Amino acid sequence: MAELARVVAVVVTYNRRDLLAEALAAIRAQTRAPDAVLVVDNASTDGTADLVRERFRDVELYESARNTGGAGGFAAGTRLALERGADLVWLMDDDTVPEPGALAALLDARDRIPGPPALVASRVVWTDGRDHPMNTPRAKPRASREERAAAEAAGCVPIRSASFVSVLVEAAAVRERGLPIADYFLWNDDFEFTTRLLRDRPGVLCPASVAVHKTRTFGSTDVDPGERFFYEVRNKVWLFTRSPGLAPAERVLYGGSTARRWTITFARSQDRAVLRRGLFRGLAAGLRAGPRPNDETLADLDVEWK
Repeated sequence: MAELARVVAVVVTYNRRDLLAEALAAIRAQTRAPDAVLVVDNASTDGTADLVRERFRDVELYESARNTGGAGGFAAGTRLALERGADLVWLMDDDTVPEPGALAALLDARDRIPGPPALVASRVVWTDGRDHPMNTPRAKPRASREERAAAEAAGCVPIRSASFVSVLVEAAAVRERGLPIADYFLWNDDFEFTTRLLRDRPGVLCPASVAVHKTRTFGSTDVDPGERFFYEVRNKVWLFTRSPGLAPAERVLYGGSTARRWTITFARSQDRAVLRRGLFRGLAAGLRAGPRPNDETLADLDVEWK
């Protein structure tokens, strides 16, 4: 049951000291607080570590030797949460501000859905209350009647993927299917991880659990990504060719969706030459080799990967 499960919140941060303080204050103010909070600091240079030590002494701080990207931070943080006996891991970025009842609603939904589900995701909104397009979970195609009915009875919706902006994952599912892949560095790491956990398993969006994603602007990642487009392309190649998360038909479906989104990205870009370089470099890197294992990618970090 929810009250008996050990919940470890994992927050990954990099040079967003003030936003992290707001996120940690919101976690502390939960009506059902997590049993432990772990911050993974990706070698910030803005005083983030000092802030945590001085103002949030109840929070465990892991200081990475270097910036491992969001993917590396969530890989390390999830591994550390498992080592600390988590039954459930609550994952979020440093610009995520969960409303006071966010965790309680996730746990309630988990208790009411048979399984339990491999993950439960929050509804993510922007600062003005609109649903944030960057964090919209993909609805599950062809969910069974029973699965839809169970989700509806809990006030939820079956989903096929989720983002790392307030998602509660089952530790048992992570132990069976693996951690986030650190070599993704940024972008698509959450999509790969959650589709892997959810393949042939239920997962839901819980609208009663709300988190505010305090990005600087309202929009999705396909708005002129610049040099970072390399990671979008390389990681999508890895996802579609090497990840066990997607069934063959889903690779075709999501591959077509990706092609359409890339076309829109190029059409809206102010510097298509940068995107072309990222496209060709990403395709070459993704096809040449797959992502390295976490124990190789993060060999210099003080984390037990086995």
